[in-house]
Amino acid sequence: MAASASADPLSVTAVAASPDISVTNTQAHLTQLQSIATANGGNRGTGRPGYAASIGYVKGKLDAAGWVTSVQSFSTSSGTSSNLVAEWPAGDPDHVVMLGGHLDSVANGAGINDNGSGSAGVLESALAYAASGQSAKNRLRVAFWGAEELGLLGSKHYMSTLPTADKDKIEVYLNVDMIGSPNPGYFVYDDNPAGNGARDELTSWYTSKGIPWEYIDVQGRSDHAAFRSYGIPTAGIFSGAETLKTSSQAQKWGGTAGRAFDPCYHSSCDTTANINATSLDRGADLIGHMLWLYAAKDYGTTPAPSGNLLENPGFESGAVSWTGTSGPITNNSGRPARTGTWKAWLGGNGSTSTETVQQGVSIPSTATSATLSFWLRTDTAESGSTAYDTLKVQLVDGASTSTLATYSNVGANATWTQKSFDVTAYRGRTVSVKLLLTEDSSLQTSFVVDDTSLATS
Repeated sequence: MAASASADPLSVTAVAASPDISVTNTQAHLTQLQSIATANGGNRGTGRPGYAASIGYVKGKLDAAGWVTSVQSFSTSSGTSSNLVAEWPAGDPDHVVMLGGHLDSVANGAGINDNGSGSAGVLESALAYAASGQSAKNRLRVAFWGAEELGLLGSKHYMSTLPTADKDKIEVYLNVDMIGSPNPGYFVYDDNPAGNGARDELTSWYTSKGIPWEYIDVQGRSDHAAFRSYGIPTAGIFSGAETLKTSSQAQKWGGTAGRAFDPCYHSSCDTTANINATSLDRGADLIGHMLWLYAAKDYGTTPAPSGNLLENPGFESGAVSWTGTSGPITNNSGRPARTGTWKAWLGGNGSTSTETVQQGVSIPSTATSATLSFWLRTDTAESGSTAYDTLKVQLVDGASTSTLATYSNVGANATWTQKSFDVTAYRGRTVSVKLLLTEDSSLQTSFVVDDTSLATS
């Protein structure tokens, strides 16, 4: 990638208070990714065990912190790959801000700088946000893309399969691809600067820290390109790859002129020894800054819809507007829908399993009352008075989760019953309506949910 001439580093906007993202924790994620590569043939490439293990590691961390994760699988010439997408269960779902980077490596190396570094920075910033107690105004979404090294396949698949209505809700996508180069530079890019404040926010942060920066034309070589192609504003940071550092760049950034920013780019030596800790620390802090800043950015108030606040309440558009485990929202005829052909069928596995279905919703502060309701049909192969399998109905409000009711195999009678809950206490807040299924190791219980509603008056 060829860097452009240095721009005038004039601060354009005021810089919000920034978190200090732990470089120690970020490095610990890189150590784990290196261990995964070492245990799986030296790489974390698409279609290989190291990539699947990388997805499992990141997903486990995000799940434990309260992020709602989903894994989207797709086929490539090198085998099945997947994207990991996580949402923070708060904030206005009509205003989505996304950060992401690719998690896969090339086939001949561990890919610790490219792009373990960006992935680790996004992961640690997401974990720090979860622990911060911040109240998100907008819906936060972080992504870890598969098969970038095969031609940006993961991000392209995600955007091509995302419904148009959901594309329209994405306000900005910030891409992080290599932030720990051993001979680093500090580059900022975007491909549609008109009206895009994100690039200016990135450069303002560097200026506030006294760090020189340069614009660079990355020519669509990373995952922001899929978002740009749909007209979504994009921006990103980059510490340099195979291009040689010039003498003027070495003067302002240090390092070695005439040497690549990353001499191990796409090579087997891209290990944890290939990381510049200062560059990694600065990149992680900038990711955290943008996460905090855009979580609170004012995109205007979306008028509350009349009637039912939940979108796709009867599941007839499939999983549109709902997140969680892939599979429960189905038109499988094995269990009937109450109306139409689609429903959420949780459980029915007859094996140890956990499934979730959820949707974020903002309850207007002007409402005099708010009621959550849905229809439930439960059938089971269990017997007796022990609750082996359960379905919890929960409201997630930031880091706080309230369980409104718990249903089980006990008393299941395979008839539709409407359940209703007063949620007026949540007026003026953005919450996530969540269904959580836990099934034990034997004998199925099926919890089928349809015709959901969150109505206000």
